[in-house]
Amino acid sequence: MSEFLSGETLLYPIIGDPISFVKSPQQLTAKFEERNHNGICVPMQVPGGALENVIRGLGSVQNVRGLLITMPHKNTMFAFCTTSSKTARLLGAVNVARRNADGSWHGDMLDGLSFVAAQKKEGAKPEGARVLQIGCGGAGGAIAIALLEAGVGELVLHDTNPSRQSALVRLLSGLGHGRVIAGPPDPTGCVMVVNASPMGMSSKDPLPVPAHLLTSSMFVGDVVAGHGVTPFLQAARAIGCKTADGFQMVEAGMEIIPDFLLGK
Repeated sequence: MSEFLSGETLLYPIIGDPISFVKSPQQLTAKFEERNHNGICVPMQVPGGALENVIRGLGSVQNVRGLLITMPHKNTMFAFCTTSSKTARLLGAVNVARRNADGSWHGDMLDGLSFVAAQKKEGAKPEGARVLQIGCGGAGGAIAIALLEAGVGELVLHDTNPSRQSALVRLLSGLGHGRVIAGPPDPTGCVMVVNASPMGMSSKDPLPVPAHLLTSSMFVGDVVAGHGVTPFLQAARAIGCKTADGFQMVEAGMEIIPDFLLGK
């Protein structure tokens, strides 16, 4: 990789806190190389509250052409985007940004597309399905929108924060796709079960859904990446469920994010 670095190399930092678990620097840099693009992704650990200073500084670095945004900055970064996609505007959050011609930032929220692509690659069939989703935060909102756009018939949302849960139900109910309702973390009658929450990042976390309520016919997806196979997916696989994990979501994103960053 180092033999391709030069004064003409373009930079695409990934910004988050913590950042040590991300695999995007290697993966995105490899995707740039496949496209014969002289670019490199570098990790930047930026704590909450420091994003404004960092973005203002990067705005003056002319060979910084794009950004990947992870926790806890997805909502905050939206405010620094002069232009954005419809999904980003609906959620007030972005996970990627690229330069406009005038040097400002154009943001998008691609978490949902990446997640659904990974689920479908592993055998999930969202069309017409009843789906339980745990987690209504920034990534959860993007995933919910992508599931509905993929043809989900009924989406049941649950979050430990009732106001966040209610807000997302209201937002999605007006999109004109499948039915969206709030409900308990009970997957009975569901074809797919989705963990779009941070539960599983710590070994002390409870399971998003009680394991005894899962059945082998359910497809189980988990957004958590960088922490190995989560206890939730371990329980689902033990029952016989097909699954997709957060790392597979990241891999799917590496087929989508480079095109966005390069304006294709």
